[in-house]
Amino acid sequence: MRLSVVVPCYNEESGVELFDAKIRETLDLLPVEYELCYVDDGSSDATLERLRGLAEKHVGSTRYVSFSRNFGKEAGMLAGLREATGDAVVLMDADLQHPPELIVRMLELFSRGHDQVIARRTREGDKFVRSTVSRLYYRMVNKWVDVELTDGVGDFRLLSRRAVDALLSMPEYNRFSKGLFSWIGFDTVTFDYRNAARAAGETKWRFGALLNYGIDGLISFNNRPLRMGIHLGLALAGLAGLYAAWVTVAAVVGGVTAPGYVTLIVAIVGLGGLQMMMLGLMGEYIGRIYYESKRRPHFLVKETNVPPSTFSGPDSAPATGAALLAERPAPASEGRR
Repeated sequence: MRLSVVVPCYNEESGVELFDAKIRETLDLLPVEYELCYVDDGSSDATLERLRGLAEKHVGSTRYVSFSRNFGKEAGMLAGLREATGDAVVLMDADLQHPPELIVRMLELFSRGHDQVIARRTREGDKFVRSTVSRLYYRMVNKWVDVELTDGVGDFRLLSRRAVDALLSMPEYNRFSKGLFSWIGFDTVTFDYRNAARAAGETKWRFGALLNYGIDGLISFNNRPLRMGIHLGLALAGLAGLYAAWVTVAAVVGGVTAPGYVTLIVAIVGLGGLQMMMLGLMGEYIGRIYYESKRRPHFLVKETNVPPSTFSGPDSAPATGAALLAERPAPASEGRR
């Protein structure tokens, strides 16, 4: 059996070598042939230099791809899945918050016939506000989206080859992997593990990034927010009809009185806010259609040690770019630029 471990990296110069040493300690004890597939997501530090060094040190078991700029973690995972050649593929982060020793448990469950083996982290150690907001978000979003998203479930998982092929068959530009993992289905099993601290460096997930990621999760797998506009419009039309009837009856019974200034202002501001919200929602969906229609590649490869014949995907543009750039060998020694 051949196992691939896909590791997206962004500014991980202080921890990627430690991660590599730790995971090899685990993998060397397993009865599998393995490869580590690193993806440098346009890092601005010396991450690429560290990956070159690891590839030279562990020839044959280390692959790396480096992007021309930062394209985001979704593109990094996609590139890693294309890069991987194993019968099973493990996705994990380079900061050791995904404990390498859990791969043993994953392979055990994989041997029982599961196509997805998911490690779900507990919320132990998280700040109260963050854990509460996260639980509320998942409770709300699961009432809207067409797939099931589970609190604590991230990218740390093992995928069978047919699950990987299913993910690679979906060429959409706006990718939300949590939803895609759930959408493909197949036999899935989940187990819990205790949340681990980052070994080195600092988190790249700031509040703004988390907020945008949450919006992606809400919009990527449903059109219900747009349908909500129809419901709101009907409700407001009904309320307007009731209010008009009430004003008519009041005028007949008590005579005509001066219109309410406060009522008018509240109605204008409230309706204007709802209109802007719905315009924003429509703009978000239209923007996604706009990006999909361009059919740009998900990423551009600056450097890789992956043979062109093995770096392929369902859409030819990224794969072709990777193949052309792969013909240029990585420099033996190159300083930071």
